[in-house]
Amino acid sequence: MKNDRFLRALLRQPVDVTPIWIMRQAGRYLPEYRATRERAKNFLTLCKTPEFACEVTLQPLERFDLDAAILFSDILTIPDAMGLELYFTEGEGPRFENPIRTEKQITNLAIPDPNIELRYVTDAVSLIRRELNGKVPLIGFAGSPWTLATYMVEGGTTKTFSQVKKLLFQQPQSMSILLDKLAQAVTNYLNAQIAAGAQVIMLFDTWGGILSTQNYLDFSLNYMQKIVQNLTHEYEGQRIPVIIFTKDGNEWLENIANTGCDAIGLDWKLPIGQSRKRVGNQVALQGNMDPCMLYTSPEQVRKEVANILASFGSGNGHIFNLGHGIHPEIDPELVKVLVDSVHELSKKYH
Repeated sequence: MKNDRFLRALLRQPVDVTPIWIMRQAGRYLPEYRATRERAKNFLTLCKTPEFACEVTLQPLERFDLDAAILFSDILTIPDAMGLELYFTEGEGPRFENPIRTEKQITNLAIPDPNIELRYVTDAVSLIRRELNGKVPLIGFAGSPWTLATYMVEGGTTKTFSQVKKLLFQQPQSMSILLDKLAQAVTNYLNAQIAAGAQVIMLFDTWGGILSTQNYLDFSLNYMQKIVQNLTHEYEGQRIPVIIFTKDGNEWLENIANTGCDAIGLDWKLPIGQSRKRVGNQVALQGNMDPCMLYTSPEQVRKEVANILASFGSGNGHIFNLGHGIHPEIDPELVKVLVDSVHELSKKYH
């Protein structure tokens, strides 16, 4: 592999500079992405056509000196494959034709075969891996069971989470059955991505942070831990590291570190140095610049990069990233400043 510093950092091995990739790095802030999406006509066609998915996955790597590629897909591919019929409306985000609300609906849910219903994803992974030709590692990913359940029960995005919490509190056993099925589906899906060529796995737990501590441990982290335990950890002689990202999950860093994951993705709310003190050398840390810093100036971006690198300090196990996905209105020139600043300013820490 021409550039393996991301893999090395995940395993807390020495690197020359701190590696960086960006959540949602293939996205609407890039004019070339918008042009491809125009050709695809809509977002789902972009996701479900391996050639389009490959094209947009590679676009940010042609523009920036990033240390990893991430599969272009969506976390809601699994519920869509379970028959909920995903669709997108302009300005409203994802919606499902058939949300899940009853015990009977949960019982009737079938676990999809990733090599049949989700074949377009594994085909995209194979194609991207081939096109990357060892340039940088490829990240595969899925939504966490709890996060997928929130969309499935709510029928789309929500501000209150009242439907999913109602199910959780009124019918905890039904919720457990749903989460068990989703954990199995996610495990199968991620193992299929690994078999197709994904070299790192990331679990996105976008909505774990809306739960109380006990409910987070029981209904979110518990199921992510099951997935981590059942993933393929070595493939063709290579270790497959796993990153867990719970947005608003700083309260539970020690619990996340104990799942057996290799790295924790951090949002921007807690200085990364404090997170490092809490988890020690148990796991690598990924993060953690506020995405809105990219609305500022080159000088401010460089200053914030310097602050975060100094907060983490010397040593191994830091992957630089934003604390959440990049916003669509960001100027790509400032992304270049970010990527180049991380590589330049981090040399002294290694």
